[in-house]
Amino acid sequence: MPELPEVEITRSGIEPYLVGSTITGVRLSARKLRWPFPRDLAKRITGQRIARVARRGKYILIDCGGRGRSGCLILHLGMSGSLRIMDSETQPQRHDHFDLLLGAKLMRLRDPRRFGSVLWEGGDVTRHPLLAGLGAEPLEDSFTGAVLHAATRTRKAAVKLVLMNASIVVGVGNIYANESLFRAGINPRTAAGRLSLARYDALTAAIKSTLKQALAAGGSSLRDFVHSDGTSGYFQQEYFVYGRAGLPCRNCGTTIRQLRQGQRSTFYCPVCQK
Repeated sequence: MPELPEVEITRSGIEPYLVGSTITGVRLSARKLRWPFPRDLAKRITGQRIARVARRGKYILIDCGGRGRSGCLILHLGMSGSLRIMDSETQPQRHDHFDLLLGAKLMRLRDPRRFGSVLWEGGDVTRHPLLAGLGAEPLEDSFTGAVLHAATRTRKAAVKLVLMNASIVVGVGNIYANESLFRAGINPRTAAGRLSLARYDALTAAIKSTLKQALAAGGSSLRDFVHSDGTSGYFQQEYFVYGRAGLPCRNCGTTIRQLRQGQRSTFYCPVCQK
């Protein structure tokens, strides 16, 4: 599943083509995504000028407020989705489910597994049920060790599972939770409520540096994810632990171990992470 770096790279890739453009229509496939397409979507947004393309967690927000109206498209890439900018004459293929028509260009959502979503919010988008309960943005200055420490005082769950809880911090999925915990030297099985403020300071710093490094490398291209221009990311070449079970730790040489947490694979070094 695309995580925060991949979503942010997608957002920044489509933004120059969308902001200031007028929506000339939409094209929807007959197959629904995670949820059905909004009713009368074409009527709601055709003719609107796109004012902004933002991100909240793993959601891409396309502000379609114009001509005295307000409203926002909410897009999620799901497990396998990607957004591409194409010529308007490019015909959709089997796994292409949503086209946002922009005159000579279009933005296309391709989603083979159909776990993505295209939703609409006509009012304050931050109050949408999918967004209202989201936690801290990890790349903002306000995300600190003190914030994460305070949010976990009563948490008995393993710290790795807490990092993947979007009500606490958004966008840190399985890959970057594994990598951040390694860089902070924290065992992923440690109960979140047992970690000290100093260790959370180290962890938030590791999360920020890991995500920024992933952004600089173009994200991680695993399975279906590609950029909006069809190119790939390369951060997977820099993993310390993720997907490296049985291989030597890049830091100490100890064999990387693997276990299951919350139905997801966890990778860690038993020597470097305490």
